[in-house]
Amino acid sequence: MYVAQVIINGIMLGNVYALLGVGMSMILGIVKLTNLAHGEFIVLGAYLSTVLAPLLGIHPILTLLITVPLMFLLGYLLQYLLIGRAMKKGNEPALLVTFGLSVILQDGMLMFFLADSQHISLPNGMGTIQLGSLEISTLHLMLFAISLVTMAALTVFLKYTYTGKAIRATADDADVAALSGVNIGRIYAIAMGVALASAAVAGLCVGMKWTYDPSAGSSYLLIAFVVVVIGGMGSIPGTLVAGILFGLAQVIGGASYGLPISYVLLLIVLIVRPKGLFGK
Repeated sequence: MYVAQVIINGIMLGNVYALLGVGMSMILGIVKLTNLAHGEFIVLGAYLSTVLAPLLGIHPILTLLITVPLMFLLGYLLQYLLIGRAMKKGNEPALLVTFGLSVILQDGMLMFFLADSQHISLPNGMGTIQLGSLEISTLHLMLFAISLVTMAALTVFLKYTYTGKAIRATADDADVAALSGVNIGRIYAIAMGVALASAAVAGLCVGMKWTYDPSAGSSYLLIAFVVVVIGGMGSIPGTLVAGILFGLAQVIGGASYGLPISYVLLLIVLIVRPKGLFGK
């Protein structure tokens, strides 16, 4: 039963890691850009949910009705008005723009929210569910459900909607998609908006599971990058599988050996499958 408990804990942790990585995976796979501010956007999402839940007197999950559209709009405007223009001069200027956004966001959050660690307060009654000798936290089940719903929604959006098909066509070959009438700049802006919307969801989960502060973005960026490399750029199923593998490695290794085992897994994947488990 100990092994089963470890596996369950690893899967629950891995689903949160998958949420951290799915936004970066989309940007790398579609826009072909490494968003160095991705971690800060996750922290921003956490702060927004932390502030809105008590302010409006609602459950933290309901804050997604506000934070997801807000972050989508922010991502759309940043890509359309700033990052997209930098990309016309090459990937290096665009990369520097995302680095600048990372610094601005971190300093802005430090100024407005101070350096104190924060945590999203949850209603009473969040305990554990007993299944024989197995214990599953109701919080972990809630995070698991949020992750699966988010991944399913993104999959349906990309696979069955016209905009999603245009995004996939642009990811495959932007020049051919443009010749077919796709507005590449608009598609890139929508992709960035979706990535930041997913960062809002990830931020909510981060805020409910862990404490965070304005400087926590770099650690989430590293986790997201590892998950994307293992799973393969632009692959939502790959991101989910990679997150679970990363979570299992950390739970099995424990506090002392979890990270080293995770990075060994990363090196093995890079050697065997340089484009990731689900990369093309």
